[in-house]
Amino acid sequence: MSVQVKACQCKKETEEEKFARIAEVIEEYRDREGSLIQILHLAQGIYGYLPLKLQQFIAERLNKPLSEVSGVVTFYSFFSTVPRGENTIRVCLGTACYVRGGKKIIEKLREILGVEVGGTTEDGKFTLEVMRCIGACGLAPAMTINDKVYKQVNPDKLRSILEKY
Repeated sequence: MSVQVKACQCKKETEEEKFARIAEVIEEYRDREGSLIQILHLAQGIYGYLPLKLQQFIAERLNKPLSEVSGVVTFYSFFSTVPRGENTIRVCLGTACYVRGGKKIIEKLREILGVEVGGTTEDGKFTLEVMRCIGACGLAPAMTINDKVYKQVNPDKLRSILEKY
Protein backbone atom coordinates (compact mmCIF):
# COMPACT_ATOMS: atom_id res chain seq x y z
CA MET A 1 0.00 0.00 0.00
CA SER A 2 1.37 3.41 -0.91
CA VAL A 3 0.65 6.31 1.44
CA GLN A 4 0.53 9.80 -0.03
CA VAL A 5 1.95 12.24 2.52
CA LYS A 6 1.32 15.61 0.88
CA ALA A 7 -2.22 16.85 0.74
CA CYS A 8 -3.62 17.10 -2.75
CA GLN A 9 -3.41 20.67 -4.04
CA CYS A 10 -6.27 20.22 -6.50
CA LYS A 11 -9.07 19.96 -3.95
CA LYS A 12 -9.42 20.71 -0.27
CA GLU A 13 -9.68 17.55 1.81
CA THR A 14 -12.27 17.41 4.56
CA GLU A 15 -11.21 16.59 8.09
CA GLU A 16 -12.96 13.23 7.77
CA GLU A 17 -10.96 12.41 4.63
CA LYS A 18 -7.72 13.32 6.39
CA PHE A 19 -8.59 11.14 9.39
CA ALA A 20 -9.46 8.27 7.03
CA ARG A 21 -6.04 8.56 5.37
CA ILE A 22 -4.36 8.65 8.77
CA ALA A 23 -6.31 5.53 9.79
CA GLU A 24 -4.88 3.80 6.69
CA VAL A 25 -1.37 4.83 7.74
CA ILE A 26 -1.95 3.47 11.23
CA GLU A 27 -3.18 0.15 9.83
CA GLU A 28 -0.17 -0.11 7.54
CA TYR A 29 2.38 0.56 10.31
CA ARG A 30 0.61 -0.68 13.46
CA ASP A 31 2.40 -4.04 13.73
CA ARG A 32 5.88 -2.66 13.07
CA GLU A 33 8.06 -2.28 16.14
CA GLY A 34 8.85 1.34 16.95
CA SER A 35 6.48 2.74 14.31
CA LEU A 36 4.96 5.54 16.40
CA ILE A 37 7.36 8.22 15.14
CA GLN A 38 6.78 7.19 11.53
CA ILE A 39 3.01 7.26 12.03
CA LEU A 40 3.19 10.69 13.65
CA HIS A 41 5.42 11.98 10.85
CA LEU A 42 3.00 10.78 8.17
CA ALA A 43 -0.04 12.01 10.13
CA GLN A 44 1.50 15.47 10.41
CA GLY A 45 2.19 15.41 6.67
CA ILE A 46 -1.47 14.65 6.00
CA TYR A 47 -3.11 16.85 8.64
CA GLY A 48 -0.51 19.61 8.78
CA TYR A 49 0.07 19.41 12.54
CA LEU A 50 -0.78 17.15 15.49
CA PRO A 51 -3.58 18.64 17.60
CA LEU A 52 -4.74 16.82 20.75
CA LYS A 53 -7.77 15.27 19.01
CA LEU A 54 -5.47 13.69 16.40
CA GLN A 55 -3.09 12.45 19.09
CA GLN A 56 -6.09 10.85 20.86
CA PHE A 57 -7.20 9.24 17.58
CA ILE A 58 -3.72 7.78 17.01
CA ALA A 59 -3.42 6.58 20.62
CA GLU A 60 -6.80 4.84 20.48
CA ARG A 61 -6.05 3.17 17.12
CA LEU A 62 -2.67 1.94 18.38
CA ASN A 63 -4.05 0.94 21.77
CA LYS A 64 -1.44 3.12 23.47
CA PRO A 65 -1.87 5.61 26.29
CA LEU A 66 -2.33 9.20 25.15
CA SER A 67 0.58 10.14 27.42
CA GLU A 68 2.94 8.02 25.31
CA VAL A 69 1.82 9.57 22.02
CA SER A 70 1.79 13.08 23.46
CA GLY A 71 5.21 12.52 25.05
CA VAL A 72 6.74 11.70 21.66
CA VAL A 73 4.99 14.66 19.98
CA THR A 74 6.23 17.14 22.58
CA PHE A 75 9.75 15.66 22.81
CA TYR A 76 10.70 16.03 19.15
CA SER A 77 10.92 19.57 17.78
CA PHE A 78 9.92 18.38 14.31
CA PHE A 79 6.36 17.78 15.51
CA SER A 80 3.94 20.65 15.97
CA THR A 81 0.69 20.82 17.92
CA VAL A 82 -0.37 24.07 16.25
CA PRO A 83 -0.92 24.88 12.56
CA ARG A 84 2.26 25.65 10.66
CA GLY A 85 2.97 27.86 7.72
CA GLU A 86 3.14 26.69 4.14
CA ASN A 87 6.95 27.05 4.38
CA THR A 88 9.02 26.28 7.46
CA ILE A 89 12.15 28.33 8.01
CA ARG A 90 14.65 26.77 10.41
CA VAL A 91 17.70 28.80 11.39
CA CYS A 92 20.69 26.85 12.67
CA LEU A 93 21.90 27.95 16.08
CA GLY A 94 24.57 25.28 16.50
CA THR A 95 27.90 26.59 17.75
CA ALA A 96 29.42 27.51 14.37
CA CYS A 97 26.25 29.15 13.06
CA TYR A 98 25.65 30.99 16.31
CA VAL A 99 29.20 32.35 16.40
CA ARG A 100 29.05 33.40 12.74
CA GLY A 101 25.80 35.34 13.01
CA GLY A 102 22.89 32.93 13.41
CA LYS A 103 21.30 35.15 16.03
CA LYS A 104 21.38 38.12 13.61
CA ILE A 105 19.60 35.95 11.03
CA ILE A 106 16.86 35.21 13.57
CA GLU A 107 16.52 38.90 14.49
CA LYS A 108 16.21 39.98 10.84
CA LEU A 109 13.67 37.23 10.06
CA ARG A 110 11.60 38.25 13.09
CA GLU A 111 11.61 41.81 11.74
CA ILE A 112 10.79 40.84 8.13
CA LEU A 113 8.11 38.27 8.98
CA GLY A 114 6.66 39.98 12.04
CA VAL A 115 6.68 36.77 14.11
CA GLU A 116 8.62 35.35 17.02
CA VAL A 117 10.45 32.03 16.91
CA GLY A 118 7.81 29.29 16.88
CA GLY A 119 5.27 31.62 15.26
CA THR A 120 3.54 31.58 11.92
CA THR A 121 2.91 34.63 9.75
CA GLU A 122 -0.66 35.92 9.60
CA ASP A 123 -0.97 34.90 5.96
CA GLY A 124 0.08 31.33 6.83
CA LYS A 125 3.05 31.53 4.46
CA PHE A 126 5.96 31.01 6.91
CA THR A 127 6.70 29.40 10.26
CA LEU A 128 9.96 30.44 11.95
CA GLU A 129 11.90 27.89 14.01
CA VAL A 130 15.43 27.25 15.23
CA MET A 131 17.57 24.12 14.92
CA ARG A 132 20.59 23.06 16.90
CA CYS A 133 22.71 21.89 13.94
CA ILE A 134 22.13 21.10 10.28
CA GLY A 135 25.63 19.86 9.50
CA ALA A 136 26.76 22.82 7.39
CA CYS A 137 29.23 24.15 9.98
CA GLY A 138 31.92 24.98 7.43
CA LEU A 139 29.52 27.28 5.59
CA ALA A 140 27.85 28.89 8.60
CA PRO A 141 25.53 30.55 9.26
CA ALA A 142 22.97 28.29 7.64
CA MET A 143 19.21 27.91 7.52
CA THR A 144 16.66 25.75 5.76
CA ILE A 145 13.37 26.56 4.13
CA ASN A 146 11.42 23.35 3.86
CA ASP A 147 14.15 20.93 2.66
CA LYS A 148 16.43 23.44 0.94
CA VAL A 149 19.62 24.45 2.78
CA TYR A 150 20.92 28.01 2.50
CA LYS A 151 24.56 28.46 3.49
CA GLN A 152 26.60 31.56 4.34
CA VAL A 153 23.40 33.48 4.91
CA ASN A 154 23.60 37.08 5.96
CA PRO A 155 20.74 39.40 6.92
CA ASP A 156 21.00 41.30 3.61
CA LYS A 157 20.25 38.10 1.62
CA LEU A 158 17.07 37.20 3.50
CA ARG A 159 14.50 39.25 1.55
CA SER A 160 15.71 37.87 -1.79
CA ILE A 161 15.64 34.31 -0.40
CA LEU A 162 12.11 34.73 0.95
CA GLU A 163 10.85 36.21 -2.34
CA LYS A 164 11.32 32.75 -3.91
CA TYR A 165 8.55 31.47 -1.66
